[in-house]
Amino acid sequence: MGLTAPESGSVLAIDAGNSKTDVAVVTGEGEVLATARGGGFRPPAVGVEAAMDALADPVGRALSDAGLSAASHVSACLANADLPVEEEQLADALHTRAWGASVEVRNDTFAILRAGVAEPRGVAVVCGAGINCVGMRPDGRTARFPAIGRISGDWGGGWGLAEEALWYAARAEDGRGEPTELVRTLPAHFGLPSMYALIEALHLEHVEHGRRHELTPVLFETAVQGDPVARSIVHRLAEEVATMATVALTRLDLLTEETPVLLGGSVLTAGHAQLDDTLRDLLSSRAPKADIRVVTASPVLGAVLLGLDRLGARAEARERARAYWEMKGD
Repeated sequence: MGLTAPESGSVLAIDAGNSKTDVAVVTGEGEVLATARGGGFRPPAVGVEAAMDALADPVGRALSDAGLSAASHVSACLANADLPVEEEQLADALHTRAWGASVEVRNDTFAILRAGVAEPRGVAVVCGAGINCVGMRPDGRTARFPAIGRISGDWGGGWGLAEEALWYAARAEDGRGEPTELVRTLPAHFGLPSMYALIEALHLEHVEHGRRHELTPVLFETAVQGDPVARSIVHRLAEEVATMATVALTRLDLLTEETPVLLGGSVLTAGHAQLDDTLRDLLSSRAPKADIRVVTASPVLGAVLLGLDRLGARAEARERARAYWEMKGD
């Protein structure tokens, strides 16, 4: 078994999210040599070294299956790499692992953006557990937000939506807020009779903290039934997504050019009619040149393409890699 990189070079692509990690080894000609999957990547919770140790298993399997000891380049799109300084710290940690001759780390939102475009140009907004937005141009310019929560001006994401719904429902039940069907639908999801019972269950952890995200689909279902409060929360999310996309386009001087605006993450790809329609209406007035697309391609494809960009690979190589994931459907 040969243990050197192919003559055309090779990319070790890593897309590491909070819940799972996908790894691929691809030649500079776009041929996929191996793939592997591992667990979540959570440096804030376990520390950088432990997080890197968790990556070592899927990376080791992929390199071994590809017949390599290391790649020419490591293209890593990582959750929790929210600030440039964090990207640098994680890149340093990857360098010490000697998985590739060169290393580039980006926030994992860049993977979704790159997976959705033929060339590295556009803006992506991702709304899953959290919310983030990035943009890029072929000349290397980028636009991004810290996206670390309310202290950086962020609102939205599945967790934020669930908390907002709970806030309105709690106030409606005790008389501080306006009436809303969320008073009924949120506790009913857990088989509870009232918001007070749900508040107690959440506070005492009779309902696990991690299950709060289950309330986001309930919010959307309540909005579909016409509840004004639920609909106002959905509208606010559409406003936030449109604002982030418009600001990123403006920063990159792309507002007046036809530019892809990619939507990713579980909330934005779920097909919520009110959210989708409101968002398209808002962007049509604020960024009429925006070409709105929903990204369904695997984010690891984005990490692969960013790596091939770094190697200066030909268009045919990028097309070959994309075809692999389109055929694979994951």
